[in-house]
Amino acid sequence: MKVMCVIGTRPEAIKMAPVVNAFKKCEDFEVCVLATAQHRDLLDQAFSLFDIQADYDLNIMQPGQTLPELTSRLIVGIDKILTEAKPDLVIGQGDTTTVFVTALACFYQKIPFAHLEAGLRTHDLYSPFPEEANRILAGNLACLHFAPTEVSKNNLLREAMKPEQIFVTGNTVIDALLATAQKDFPLEVDIPEDKRMVLVTSHRRENFGQPIINTCQAILELVNKYEDICVVFPVHPNPNIRNVVDEYLLNHDRIKLVSPFDYGPFVSAMKKAYIILTDSGGVQEEAPALGKPVLVLRRDTERPEAVTEGVVKLIGTEKQDIVNEASILLDNVDAYRAMAKGASPYGDGNSSERIVQIVRAYFEQAQR
Repeated sequence: MKVMCVIGTRPEAIKMAPVVNAFKKCEDFEVCVLATAQHRDLLDQAFSLFDIQADYDLNIMQPGQTLPELTSRLIVGIDKILTEAKPDLVIGQGDTTTVFVTALACFYQKIPFAHLEAGLRTHDLYSPFPEEANRILAGNLACLHFAPTEVSKNNLLREAMKPEQIFVTGNTVIDALLATAQKDFPLEVDIPEDKRMVLVTSHRRENFGQPIINTCQAILELVNKYEDICVVFPVHPNPNIRNVVDEYLLNHDRIKLVSPFDYGPFVSAMKKAYIILTDSGGVQEEAPALGKPVLVLRRDTERPEAVTEGVVKLIGTEKQDIVNEASILLDNVDAYRAMAKGASPYGDGNSSERIVQIVRAYFEQAQR
């Protein structure tokens, strides 16, 4: 059976790579990779790390393209590749425009579509935007739902998805994380040994404008308040983020503004961090497994499991809230230890193998 894995961004590549490699080990499957390159450079970094090569590459990225422009280019490009490749099953991961359009293109050609990391919900259609809508739309077109947790499974059941099509697999990001964390990747950023490192990432559309300004102002207040911290901020290249961060945080000796890390060095950065401030969904999954407290620069999350576990906390993007919550962890050892438990509800590192077994059973059932 021919399985096609479609990948558009670096997070998709990180989470899809273990699945691609698991299928490659099987003699009864042929696996091919379609890269849409929704994020070109960051995607190529992840492909290189995990030794993944694209069989088809749309190279869809263009500076400043709108969501309608991206969507229209994707649907035409993906449709042509599906016609040429004729896969028996297509797998898409997560919540990007790539995964939604892939599901739609498969629907138009009546090709079975499987959704990896299915069932995540904030229950607010515009937060995160457009990811929440992408998840819902892709899920309604999927024949297989690989839900990372029971919470995700229950979200799908409430939306009347067929129970026999939903499988709790864990999240493949833990497969990728555990394999990567065994290696030591150089950070190539100078962190004094006597400083506690605060790792910051921010890139989501809903944090453009005043939210990212608030975040930068909070970072400045924190470094002025705590002389023993050093902030490392891999700055997303989007000018809505880059321009603001440069305006507020450039040229401070304890704020290191760097280009986005490759995944290997980023895992090293998480391992070295004392606390992490982020709006990233993936970091909410990864950092708790490394024993790192995560303060989420969002007002809601589609990953509530880590919040329930007490290893992630939603703090929003108001300046004083960020300062107050970070200060608690920087001042209070007991509060810090309560969040730094090294517990992750997102998987055991064997999710990819489960997915292969489920897909094999799906084809066996279809052939009867």
